[in-house]
Amino acid sequence: MKRLLVLMILCAAFETQAQQDYGWEKDIAYYAASSEQDAYQQQQCRLDVYYPKNQKDATTVVWFHGGGLKAGKKEIPAALMNKGYIIVGVGYRFSPNVKAPQYIEDAAAAVAWVFEHIARYNGTRSKIILSGHSAGGYLDLMLTLDKKYLKRHQIDADSLLGAVPFSAQCITHFTVREERGMAPLQPVIDTLAPLYHVRKAIPSILLITGDREKELYGRYEENAYLQRMLKLAGNKQVPLYELQGFDHGGMAEPAFPLLLREAKRLSGL
Repeated sequence: MKRLLVLMILCAAFETQAQQDYGWEKDIAYYAASSEQDAYQQQQCRLDVYYPKNQKDATTVVWFHGGGLKAGKKEIPAALMNKGYIIVGVGYRFSPNVKAPQYIEDAAAAVAWVFEHIARYNGTRSKIILSGHSAGGYLDLMLTLDKKYLKRHQIDADSLLGAVPFSAQCITHFTVREERGMAPLQPVIDTLAPLYHVRKAIPSILLITGDREKELYGRYEENAYLQRMLKLAGNKQVPLYELQGFDHGGMAEPAFPLLLREAKRLSGL
């Protein structure tokens, strides 16, 4: 009993120390204030920054939450905390309040904010990784593969350190198709599909999905097709992990260790 009490005290002390070594700033607006913004944009287009206080040139993971481009909220995943990384949790506007490509433009504006301001949180522009689950993974891929979104902010998408999308839609997103009056099982590949923008010499991309028999629609197959096309375009290393036994929602937790391992590899640690 005495040993258990000592262990509990030590764990509490370690947790307190970890909390002291990290800062957390919340609800930062990533669009410059403008009279053109409505209340919805001012409310949604905000981000949180969780960062190590005593570390220089830390790698940043920009995390986009899921929710089908229709719901959800910005988050700092617990699995990524206290690991030595800066984590930026991004909020963005949803359909049907806005339509494509406005939520992609929000994501680009948030990443541009990170490029401009991350140094004040002990980060560096050369170590920024995009990640996110489901709709968040779709946003990762659109910003990484379609260079025009970040180019509007004078940022070359190839300057990203990498992207690790979780269970991303690789064809045109079903919510985009729904906005056009189309059924979710009617596949389309156009300019709002990551697959449309396959190209050579991309930042490092690690694809992760759940079990193909448990995933949402054909997520595994979409990612496998993206992997094949990226390789055919000349990108030799585009790993794809299929997490056996995990469905679309459940695959995120076992995917976090893969993200952390990739962040470590890309950071040269």
